[in-house]
This record gives sequence, C-alpha cells and structure tokens, in this order.
Amino acid sequence: MFSWTIVGRTRPHISRCSTLRIPPRRITPIEPSSPRYLFGRTCSSHATSSPPPGAKPPADHRQLGLQQELFTTSIYSPGSPILLPNGARIFNRLVEFLRRQYVRYGFDEVITPTIYKKALWQKSGHLENYADDMYTVTGTSPSRSDSANMGEEEDEYGLKPMNCPGHCLIFASKRRSYRDLPIRYADFSPLHRNEISGALTGLTRVRRFHQDDGHIFCRPIQIEEEIRKTLDFVRIVYSTFKLGPYRLALSTRPADHYIGTLEDWENAENSLKRALDASGHGWTLKEGDGAFYGPKIDIVLRDSDGKEHQTATIQLDFQLPKRFELSYTAPAPEFEQRGEITTDHDRLAETGLVAPVMIHRAVLGSVERLMALLIEHYDGKWPFWLNPKQVIIVTVNDSEPVVELARSAQDILMGRDGSEDDPVANPSQLVVDVDNSPRALPLKVREAKSKGYGVIVTVGPKEASSGTIVADMSGLDSNKDSKAQRKQVTPQELLELLKAKVDSYQ
Repeated sequence: MFSWTIVGRTRPHISRCSTLRIPPRRITPIEPSSPRYLFGRTCSSHATSSPPPGAKPPADHRQLGLQQELFTTSIYSPGSPILLPNGARIFNRLVEFLRRQYVRYGFDEVITPTIYKKALWQKSGHLENYADDMYTVTGTSPSRSDSANMGEEEDEYGLKPMNCPGHCLIFASKRRSYRDLPIRYADFSPLHRNEISGALTGLTRVRRFHQDDGHIFCRPIQIEEEIRKTLDFVRIVYSTFKLGPYRLALSTRPADHYIGTLEDWENAENSLKRALDASGHGWTLKEGDGAFYGPKIDIVLRDSDGKEHQTATIQLDFQLPKRFELSYTAPAPEFEQRGEITTDHDRLAETGLVAPVMIHRAVLGSVERLMALLIEHYDGKWPFWLNPKQVIIVTVNDSEPVVELARSAQDILMGRDGSEDDPVANPSQLVVDVDNSPRALPLKVREAKSKGYGVIVTVGPKEASSGTIVADMSGLDSNKDSKAQRKQVTPQELLELLKAKVDSYQ
C-alpha cells in the first residue's frame, strides 16, 4: 500500500491562462537538488475572436460530455477524468488508430512502470527542473522498505510525468549498433502531473492523462529525415480527423532551467530549423519556450471557433542520452557524432561508441485533450468510425417475430452470430443497440436521432417475413434526404457496408 505526498509549490505557479490568479498552496515540499525549478506556462487554448451577438455560443466539451455520457469526474480523484462506456469507445478507437499508423511509421509499442525511484528522476534532470509538477509515492510498511531504515531516500518513488527516462532504460538494456538505428518506441502508459487544483477543467487540464508518447533514438545524420517523417505523421492524422488548419512553432532554449551546453542547443535548434524549412510548411519562432532538455516544434491547431490549441509536439534532445550514458557502436565515431560521412578507409576501420540523438514526439498530444477538441469540433455529429452510438435497431412493434429479427440483426452486425462452440469470438467492434419498447415508431426514431445514432435500422412485420432490414443512412452523410438514404438490405450486407466506413475512417 502506498501513501501519496503532493510535491508542493514553494512559489506561485504561473497558470496557462494569464487571467487566472491562484495563490500558492502551503504544502510541505520535497526538495529538488536545485531550488530553481519554477516554470512559466502559456495558455494552450485561447479564443482569438468572440461570437457576434445572438450567435450560437461555442461548443463546450464539458457540457457535451455530460449530454453524450462520455465522462465524469469525482471529488475523490480531482483532475482524473472517469471515462464512461461511450467515452472509452472513443478513447480506444483513437488509440487503435494510432497503433495502425505505428506499423506504417515503424514504431514498436512498449509498456513501462508508472513509478520509478527518485534516483531516476535525479539522473534525468526532472527532479531539478520539473519537481513542481511531480507527485512522490512512499510505502507505509517498514517490512516492505527497500532500505534498512524506513523513510530513507531509497524508499521514495515518483509517479512518472513523462515516459522518456523509461525509454532510455530500454535503449540501455542491450548493446546497440548503428545498423539498429533508428529505434522507435511508443507508449500509452498513464502519466501524472500535479496541476493546480483551481486550473483543473474537463479533459483539457488534468492531473492524470494518456499521451501517444513516442521516442526515436537515431544517428545524428538521421535527424532531419525522422523529423520529416514525424511531420508527415502529424499531417496524416489531422487530415483524417479533418482538424485544422494548424501552424508550426519552433520553441528555443529557455533563459534558465535548461541542461546541456550552448553548443548542443545551437546544433539542436539548427537541425530543427533545417527540417522545418524542408517541410515546406510555414513556421514561427517562440524564443525561450523550449523544454528544459531541448528545443521543440509545437503544432498549434486553430479550431472553427477561432481558438488555438497546442496539441502535437516534436522535441530534439541531446541531453538525456548523455545523462543515461546511451551509446551505439559505429565506424569513424568522430564523423558519426557530427553527422558527417567519410570515405577514408583508415577512419572507417576505427570503431567506437557514439551517443544517439533522442527525438520526443507526441502526435495527438494528450489523448484526453484531443478528445475534448474532437467533442467540440464534431459537436454531436461524430464520423461513423468514432461515433460511440453507431447503430440502433428500432422495432415497429414488440411481436415475437419482429423482436427475434431485431436481435438476430444485432448479433450479425456485432459479429457474434457464430456458433457457441467456437473458441474465439470475432466481433466487428460496431456498437449496435436495440429499442424494442412498445412505443410508437416515430417517437423511437426521433429519440434515436436526438441521441446521435449514425444509422437507424427499422424492423417490422414486413421485414420479419423477408429477412431484410431497412437502414436509414442519412446520419452518415451531409445529404439529409432520408428517403434517398434509406436502404433495404440484409444484415450481412449492412455489416459489410459499415465495416468499409470504419476501415476508411469515415
């Protein structure tokens, strides 16, 4: 059993939104190795225009999340959203979508611990530069202490706010050759960051969240190509969600609270500038807004309401590989470390250790925050593949043949119509509900539309005798002519049509 101690803030922490004024909390802090660890933050979402008088107010994901039964919160875990079944469906589809893209972009998924000893965070530099935002975890049972005396530093753990140190441990777990690189790890493990309680809101400002976290360990000569591929990854993902436009911003070395030499920072910033120039996408400069371990490219998304959201990020890091003493073997190591190629046979005959470059990347950013953006972006009109309420079958009456066909169609659409003796189920992953209540059909149809179902299937005595169903597909298309979108099909034919929609992310 663990007791949690909040790592307190010894000075007022600057909120992301400049209009928010929150006094410092008086909590006993866990001292980092340096007293200087205050970070300024900028607003990740700010309105750049106001709606005209009488216009519909911008969508609010908190209100929509309540209406659509996507998530809730609890006083027993502030800042940790509880995803309800509908919200969990969206979350899982986003994660599965990313997993499919990982095959294309060469990422291998890993699973890493939620807590690490304090010594790891000292080694990585997080304790010195990020302690304000971290939680610590200590045991309460002396018999389970890792050290001889209960309460020593050996017994202090930290809930991870980032995955990068864990991925460094994986890289260091075996010998590496230049032929092995680039190595790309992906991780969906939950992260914890100690946000100020007064700033917590919905899915956008939380203490526990999931990030589509990825780290690329590459040779210096591979930096620009990996950045190019990551920017292409971002383009593919955001075009699939029909989000945008977005802009790119290069954040450079902070004035203080950074690790590494000025030369390292200059090389890293120049590498990112070259990659941005080669991308053909316009970009701006954000002086002093980089992470403490390296410069970064921020993807800043503008939504239809004029708000900007910093979502994806790409960060270049020369520091963590040095701190963790990561290396790979390569010929002509001096040239290799500078990202240069030589044809000198004497130089190539020499083999030595070279430190890899680490690229941090998150395409969605926080999955919860992206969910908030999508909730507001779609405003109840989800694309079919993401819709938590995809299909509902409504019956004309509650007679046995009609209800039996409705249940049979549900089983076929959900992929659970196989033999009970089959050892493995092969579900379609479609969400299919049935309304066989003894109410009037128009009432049930109106209710289904108000709840946002993408496809409404009608089953009556006529369909029961023919074995077909009538599917209203108007919810899948901008064409709202229900007559043109009504199809009389077999359940199997409808299943194939809907699976094609899901597979093409429509």
